[in-house]
Amino acid sequence: MKGATVDAANGPDAPQVLPLPVGITATGTRTERDSLGTVEVPAGHYWGAQTQRSLTYFNIGDDVMPAAVYHAYGLVKKACATVNGRQGRLPAWKARLIGQVADEVIAGALDSEFPVHVWQTGSGTQSNMNVNEVIANRAIQLVGGTLGSKHPIHPNDDVNCAQSTNDTFPSVMHIAAQRALAVDVVPALARLRAAAARKSEEWARVVKIGRTHLQDATPLTVGQEWSGYVGQLDGAADTLSAALPGLRRLAIGGTAVGTGLNAPPGFGDEVAAEISALAGTAFTSAPNKFAAMASIDALVRASAALRSVAVALYKFANDMRWLGCGPRTGLGELVLPSNEPGSSIMPGKVNPTQSEAMLMVCLQVMGNDSVIAMAGAEGNFELNAFRPVAIANFLHSARILTDACDCFREFLVEGTELNRARLDDNVARSVMMVTALSPVIGYDRASAIAQRAVREDLTLRDAALASGVSAELYDEVVVPERLTRPGSAGAGTRPGSGAGPGGSAGPGGPAGRA
Repeated sequence: MKGATVDAANGPDAPQVLPLPVGITATGTRTERDSLGTVEVPAGHYWGAQTQRSLTYFNIGDDVMPAAVYHAYGLVKKACATVNGRQGRLPAWKARLIGQVADEVIAGALDSEFPVHVWQTGSGTQSNMNVNEVIANRAIQLVGGTLGSKHPIHPNDDVNCAQSTNDTFPSVMHIAAQRALAVDVVPALARLRAAAARKSEEWARVVKIGRTHLQDATPLTVGQEWSGYVGQLDGAADTLSAALPGLRRLAIGGTAVGTGLNAPPGFGDEVAAEISALAGTAFTSAPNKFAAMASIDALVRASAALRSVAVALYKFANDMRWLGCGPRTGLGELVLPSNEPGSSIMPGKVNPTQSEAMLMVCLQVMGNDSVIAMAGAEGNFELNAFRPVAIANFLHSARILTDACDCFREFLVEGTELNRARLDDNVARSVMMVTALSPVIGYDRASAIAQRAVREDLTLRDAALASGVSAELYDEVVVPERLTRPGSAGAGTRPGSGAGPGGSAGPGGPAGRA
């Protein structure tokens, strides 16, 4: 064989590994063979017969398996080769060569060699064989062999040694999903949470009128309102964190149906340890391989966690676009950044586009989660065969949530300001601050004052005074900032008096002083 040499460290049959860059200069086609016969494949690519069959028989849409799946497959193939080499199932030089090419897969250097569509066999076999064929042919190239010959590296016997699609693809799903959450989604959510928390602190003493049922309610501070968004994001982050341990349990070692046929005892544990070392994350071999292969429950739970993030973000984004609507005829409490012109026909119009984009992302995530849940319910007997669509949807959700969080933070949250004039005017004209009077003059009398203020278009103070409440009592009790804290506005006075220290209750209500 071209490039063969004697390598004392690896044995007399070890070929020389050539320093060849990724890529094939050949044109036209070459003939590859699988168990069903020969197939013509593009000579300029590393994939083989089974990949080419997949491209022919599953030419459905434009959705290809995400690159993250293949990067995770690189980890699995390298870890398996390492263990197989250490235990003598592969010559040391083969294990090292497979590991070298797997490193190229992990780094993304071979991304263009993974064209298989999402819409394929439900186990992911086409993707596994795509990886096996690419690694084998790239390894053959590196030792000067003939691509497609399966010599000296065979895609099944060597690259897939002691493995099945049924345990490697579930493992890859978990590795890719765990990395998407831990490396991308969780940090992006934390950055958004920090930006929202800064706004909450900045606006901690700015009073506004709250709203319930879309109607005026009692006051709170803008900081308190934003602390609610922060709390929702904290809760969503906790849900994500709770989903991570399940994703760190891998099906590797179960092979075809969970029994571990053709894999030695302890193989899954050793491979998981190697993956952990490569990935810098503590993965383990799932204690029950039958559950790990027959279901996608851990991914279903992780997707539900992404949905919970989407629900929290939907509320946040929706509130911001409503509170920023205007500028003249809307709520107009928030002044949103002007990032781009909003209309092709209306000059000067600016729209809440970041909120709109976030809302659409959230809807997509919710839809993706519905598909994943249905895919999870479709596990039959010893294998769930809806895996490709589940992991593709999951990674799509993770990617768009990550990007949306960063865009929403940078281009909306961080640049948002308050319309203090509008907030102050709303407080001055609020009717529901009458709630502070209720413990002092009674619910019925306070209700009548509120209704009078609305009916006659009066300020609450004018309506109260016109109804017999003294200016002294009103000004003592109805203090907007005080109404944003727990307790009664008349705290510190004799119950029912509504007066300050030394005050006394007068006639006119249950404890009212008119």
